[in-house]
Amino acid sequence: MAISIAIDSHGGDQGVSVTVPAALSALAANPDLSIILVGQQDLLDAELVNHSNNYPDRLSIQHASQIVGMDESPALALRGKKDSSMRVAINLVKEGKAGACISAGNTGALMATARFVLKTLSGIKRPAIVTAIPTMFGHVHFLDLGANVDSSAEVLQQFGVMGSILVQSIEKQDQPKVGLLNIGHEDVKGNETVKAADELLKNSPVNYVGFVEGDDIFTADLDVIACDGFVGNVSLKTMEGLAQMITSIMKEEFNRNFLTKLAGLVAMPVIKALRSRLDNRRYNGATLLGLRGTVIKSHGSADVYAYTKAIEEGYREVQHQVPEMIEKVLSTTDLTNSTKT
Repeated sequence: MAISIAIDSHGGDQGVSVTVPAALSALAANPDLSIILVGQQDLLDAELVNHSNNYPDRLSIQHASQIVGMDESPALALRGKKDSSMRVAINLVKEGKAGACISAGNTGALMATARFVLKTLSGIKRPAIVTAIPTMFGHVHFLDLGANVDSSAEVLQQFGVMGSILVQSIEKQDQPKVGLLNIGHEDVKGNETVKAADELLKNSPVNYVGFVEGDDIFTADLDVIACDGFVGNVSLKTMEGLAQMITSIMKEEFNRNFLTKLAGLVAMPVIKALRSRLDNRRYNGATLLGLRGTVIKSHGSADVYAYTKAIEEGYREVQHQVPEMIEKVLSTTDLTNSTKT
């Protein structure tokens, strides 16, 4: 199946210096992939001169005259920049000319624009931002990461269901294990919203394992963890900060004196393996889940390697028709009265 992906070439901290080489890297790895670079024609042409383009039949440019700033108001971007690289890339998904949009741009503007242009799937109250994070058992899909600061019990239930369908689709798991983030495992703990969501998930068509705590994010054998966007975003930023601190402390300690430097050389294979397992670039690419189309948010500071991973995430989700699978399940399931299947 031929897959086309539109890239918001100017999104992120580094723009075309990252998006163009990442696009070429993704094309090299996936023979059935074609990419539309969306952005200002002259800037894209100038960047392409710096690279060997061996895929002229699979790489094209769609001109867009405007750029959404990283600190720009989502409302302003939505109303005032209808010819931005972000908006045009999402329009291509709406028009069926691309299967997915990849952007490292302003998260608020991306969500607002994608929701306005593509709309949410039938029955979905709120879209969520979801990504995979490394754990002791491999990785877990974590949502919502900031699209919704407040979420009702019904919305939390939908997050769990959508996350389960995502994992089923792209990882071919029959019964992904779904947990609901809480301050304890016991039924009496948590606020009323979380308790109500727990009851709804118990009667949902997913393999729900119950409440999970913060430490379970990394240590439990889970496939999906659902929470509201406020908690999810704080958790994610905490994880990123902790990883940076661990890396910094290790570097500082191994460089303390001659003996620690020698110990560092001996331990180098282990250090490299640890860095690889904790490298968040491997999991770059958060999905705006619940929309009528695939939109992937890359980290704004992503380098070429990380941005390529975001493109590959979009490729997989188009390949496995994730939005269509979510809509199919929801069209045959009444979540308010469902039972496990």
